[in-house]
This record gives sequence, structure tokens and C-alpha cells, in this order.
Amino acid sequence: MIRYALHCDRGHAFESWFQSSSAYDSQVKRKLVTCPACGSAKVDKAIMAPRIVGKKGRGRATPPSEPAAATTPEAASSGPTSLMMAQERELRAKLKELRDHIVKNADNVGERFANEARAMHYGDKEHRPIYGEASPDEAKSLIEEGIEVSPLPTLPEDRN
Repeated sequence: MIRYALHCDRGHAFESWFQSSSAYDSQVKRKLVTCPACGSAKVDKAIMAPRIVGKKGRGRATPPSEPAAATTPEAASSGPTSLMMAQERELRAKLKELRDHIVKNADNVGERFANEARAMHYGDKEHRPIYGEASPDEAKSLIEEGIEVSPLPTLPEDRN
């Protein structure tokens, strides 16, 4: 596998993996390689330093090389880091939206979560959306019993 640093005609920088250099050439020729930011199929390789692993360091690879510095203002402001940051912000916003929806529309049963989930699963209580707290062992036991549970998304800012 080969990792190439790429850029599109609009200055967006990104990277992608290919089985070989000929696979890259073939995919570019067929316009299968597109910019994730704008969808442009006019893509070229960016200058990159090779990844070198010495004999003593085999198994402990050096960090992958980074693409060369952007040469256009658009590339500088829209590089892989900013694209990744935008994607991460979008993912965090969606996770927060999901968590907020659950908290708003379900009952917090706290430490009684495992007992409440079992009671609903076995028909002892009416089904309703709930959330609460369960230890890893309790959650594992619920799953083994066929009771569907899933952790609420926790974001880094929630831990402060």
C-alpha cells in the first residue's frame, strides 16, 4: 500500500491510500480519485518526503511523513488538518444532538438502569425509552441476555 499526499485544482490538500502507484495512475485516469472537500476530479500528487525505516527500527516505524507545505493560500487554509477539524466538529455536533435527544425524550433511571431494562425486556414493566448508569459487567450481562443497550455518547468537553 502507498499513501499519497494529494491536492485538487482548487487547492484542497488531502491524502489517500492506493494498492500501488499504477493503481493510483489508473484511478486518476478514470476520474475515480476526487477531492473530499469539493468533489473535483482534477487531482495531483503533492510533494512528500519518503517514509524511511532503518534496519534497527523495523517494527517501530517512524511517523508517516507529512505533505509538503502548501504553496497556495487556499491550500494553506484548507489542508488536511482543517478538513479533519471540520469533520470532527461536525461529528461532535451530531453526537451531542443524539445525546441531547435521548436525554430529552427518555427517563433517567440512574443506577436502576439494569433492573429497569430487564423488567421491560421480560414484560414486567411497560416499554419506554430509558437511560441511566450500569457497570461494564451489568452492561455485558444485559447484552448476553439479549437486551439491547448502548452507551450514551460522551464528548471531551463533558469530562471537564
